[in-house]
Amino acid sequence: METTKLPPSSPSSPTTSFSVPSAEKVDGFPRRSMRRARQRRSHSSSQFRYQSSQVELTPLPLLKDAPVAELHDLFCKKLQQCCVLFDFLDCVADLKGKEIKRAALNELVESVATSRGVLIEPLYPEAIKMISVNIFRTLPPSENPEFDPEEDEPTLEASWPHLQLVYEFFLRFLESPDFQPSMAKRYVDQKFVLQLLELFDSEDPREREYLKTILHRVYGKLLGLRAYIRKQINNIFLRFIYETEHFNGVAELLEILGSIINGFALPLKAEHKQFLVRVLIPLHTAKSLSIFHAQVLFIYIMCFTFSLQIIRGLLKYWPKTCTQKEVMFLGEIEEILDVIEPSQFIRVQEPLFKQIAACISSPHFQVAERALYFWNNEYILSLIEENCQVILPLVFATLYRVSKEHWNQTIVSLIYNVLKTFMEMNSKLFDDLTASYKVEKQK
Repeated sequence: METTKLPPSSPSSPTTSFSVPSAEKVDGFPRRSMRRARQRRSHSSSQFRYQSSQVELTPLPLLKDAPVAELHDLFCKKLQQCCVLFDFLDCVADLKGKEIKRAALNELVESVATSRGVLIEPLYPEAIKMISVNIFRTLPPSENPEFDPEEDEPTLEASWPHLQLVYEFFLRFLESPDFQPSMAKRYVDQKFVLQLLELFDSEDPREREYLKTILHRVYGKLLGLRAYIRKQINNIFLRFIYETEHFNGVAELLEILGSIINGFALPLKAEHKQFLVRVLIPLHTAKSLSIFHAQVLFIYIMCFTFSLQIIRGLLKYWPKTCTQKEVMFLGEIEEILDVIEPSQFIRVQEPLFKQIAACISSPHFQVAERALYFWNNEYILSLIEENCQVILPLVFATLYRVSKEHWNQTIVSLIYNVLKTFMEMNSKLFDDLTASYKVEKQK
């Protein structure tokens, strides 16, 4: 039986106040730059959506003052009013109209969040139309072609004062006790979901945070779309790996998949094994791995039954020239070895410890240090001790040589500790390897 664990509620402000929060409060993935921070720029996507022949808005009566008989008609009129788009690149253009729409959106959010009986069937197409008109647009190319998500400040969406309230309305709409999936599925269909997924490429982290929560609610409420959502997320990842090498929302989509997989009953389906082998492991080839590495690791821990496939995949894609990624790979290996079964460990120990030996001999001290930390893990140490006859010959020559040659004293000390541990595990084998190593050295 499949269940879905929903993430925490909306990143927006409480129900009683619908003011637009600052970027720092909404951004779930803040990027701290070590270089000179670049000034945040306004997103230019709004210019592609601006309506040249603007409809002049006039204030409508407040929803809270409307008679019950007129409430739904007024709600519908406010939804239609909020379909008008404004040019936010021009800060002083149509200020009156922008304020009328902002106030209407605030009212709609508050009404759907606090009132019962508002969401009747005729409002569903109007609500989805308003949401679609506002959020679905062509995302422009990045203003910085060499944009580095880890170092550079993101480009923010200029129309966020309205866009955030639209996302908030959508979220409250999905979370309302009156929400009827049977009605919503006529309008929130596969085409709608596909457009929603494309928005994850937005550079604005505030928008991606809302999209993450909203897509998870859609997944939880509309059961008929679940398989389609998983398939399309997979397609986005495959396009990212093999074609574009660029997509801003990889971390958020991985977080959604992690929550989905976490809700599946064990053992996991074959579909998830395929995702692991065809998508998740090849994602390690991406230059931007560090941005979504934590989400990858979270999924790995849940897929511990596939530990053998994960380790083999990591060894296949092991980085040759990027020491930062090597450190990340070693961290992943340790997390997986922490939950691996001894029977699986035996099947992968030889190629694994050949790679670990290569890492120990790395001139980059962080790579060598991370590899040597394996011997500080009690469970991994017990696995090594049970298979000492196989593992010690694989790493002995490297350990002995590096202990005499490495430039970093910390690495030398760690190696001496590892050698001492091996000597205590199997003194005879250790002495035999020492003697044969010295003979080889003399030759």
